[in-house]
Order: sequence, then structure tokens, then C-alpha cells
Amino acid sequence: MSLGNNLFKARKKKGLSQEEVAERLGVSRQTISKWETDETLPDIRQSKSLATLYGLSLDELIEFDVDVKEIQEMIDKTSDEVSDKINWTNAWSKKYPILAIYQNTVEVNRYAAELDKLLDSLQKEYGYKEMDAFLVLKDILATVWKGRK
Repeated sequence: MSLGNNLFKARKKKGLSQEEVAERLGVSRQTISKWETDETLPDIRQSKSLATLYGLSLDELIEFDVDVKEIQEMIDKTSDEVSDKINWTNAWSKKYPILAIYQNTVEVNRYAAELDKLLDSLQKEYGYKEMDAFLVLKDILATVWKGRK
């Protein structure tokens, strides 16, 4: 994602027009447009002012990704009680239909037994609590998956 696109999304998320941003920074609307289309770049002082105006750090502004940030905010706001009420298999199966049907063909108990052994091993070898062992195993699976790509 380009800096210009980041600037555009951050401005939109704040609900500001190019004119409003330009006025607050003491530049023209055309300057804001050029920054957002990557025709020109703001200098470091202007970038810091933009970050402050948008409620972001300079690093966040440079790497701004609305979707990732919003997802992280939702995760941070979701309590364990609410999370426990969500049927995650149903929720994710809308995106990944295999999750709704694999139970009919896969020997779930066989794989569950193997995973249970791995969880026990993580708990015994490293002294992890049950949930911590589960999270570590999930993260290891994600690492394996990324390594296959």
C-alpha cells in the first residue's frame, strides 16, 4: 500500500475533507490531493502533523491499514465471555466452507487424540497452562502453514 493511499484512508476514517486537512495544516487542498495520489510527498514536519491530526503515530501513518487496525481494535474490545458465545466454526465457514463439512469425512477423533498429546507435551515440557499450550500449538500450526506458501 502506498503512502498516498494510507493518507487517503486515514483522512476518510477521521471523516475529514481535503479542504479541512489543508486548512489545519496551512497548505492548499491541491497539496493534500497530490500527497494522496503519490504525486508528491509531505515533508517530515507535515507528516508528523498529519499523523497527529489523524490520531496515529508516524509509524502507523506510514503503515496504515484500516482493516488490520480495526480487526485488532475489535479483538482488544472483545471479552472472553463474548468470545466464548461465538461459534467460530460457523463464523469462519462463511469464508472457508470446508469448516462446515469436514466433520463428515475426516476422522476427527484420531487427529484430536494426536493434538491432545501435543498439548499435554507442551504443558509438561514447558509448564504452560492449558490455554497457553493451545495458543502455542495454534501459532506453531500457523508457522508451518506460512512455511508451505
